Amino acid sequence: MEILIPNRLSTLGHPQRLALFQLLMRRYPDRVPATELAQALGLKPNTLSTYVNALMHAGLISQERIGTSLRYSIDMDATRETVDYLLHDCCRGRPEICTPNAYSIINGDSPMADRKYNVLFICTGNSARSIFAESILRDLAGDRFVVYSAGTKSRSELNPFAVEVLEQKGHDVSALRSKNISEFQGADAPEFDFVFTVCNQAANEECPSWHNQPVSAHWGLPDPVKVEGSDAEKSLAFHQTYGALRNRMTAFTALPLVSLDRLSLHKAVDEIGQSTDKGSKI
Repeated sequence: MEILIPNRLSTLGHPQRLALFQLLMRRYPDRVPATELAQALGLKPNTLSTYVNALMHAGLISQERIGTSLRYSIDMDATRETVDYLLHDCCRGRPEICTPNAYSIINGDSPMADRKYNVLFICTGNSARSIFAESILRDLAGDRFVVYSAGTKSRSELNPFAVEVLEQKGHDVSALRSKNISEFQGADAPEFDFVFTVCNQAANEECPSWHNQPVSAHWGLPDPVKVEGSDAEKSLAFHQTYGALRNRMTAFTALPLVSLDRLSLHKAVDEIGQSTDKGSKI
């Protein structure tokens, strides 16, 4: 392992290889198509190929071919091995010295307190998917969660198909509005316990980290706004997205938050994000 670690650190020392690694970490455990990686990072295909080959050679990411598409994901075993080396060897067996805040949160191994939790859902436009998530969770468990949503590039108004679906499902839409993520990053912003991205583009973007290290996961779903066709076809796409998110919210509200340690909770929300949502009720 000692031979591999310097190579991995050297590989991550290149800014754009590091950016690629960070993007895949934000999308973990997704396998992300090469075309999406290149677009998100503004790289030419041959340049991306050079970077992924270096990261694969270092053992930090893995490759899978699905049809004609190459997809990449973090090799979490190698990543943990590298971090463990830094914390337990370079920090001389005292990781609490190097990263005291992270160490106390991650290794405290204590469940969350029984209280109301602040939850933020993020997508690009904050006009459909994150608005769905906000409305569904608030109505399912508003007594347990204070729910917010925001967009990395918020639109000026909510998507009319999304509003129509919410009204049909009995949600109060009067107070809903499109918000930019900057509203939740100031000194007076709520401290979030959970932060979820619900679209791939938002997860691909490098957003500022949350200082209190909330439990986070990527619950990406296709964008119904991009569906073309008749109004009936578009409406169906929004209903399906609503159904998929409702299934995820139902699974999330069923988690025994006060009895799960942080690592178990991270695993549980990751698994919810990986659900296929087959048979979603619309």
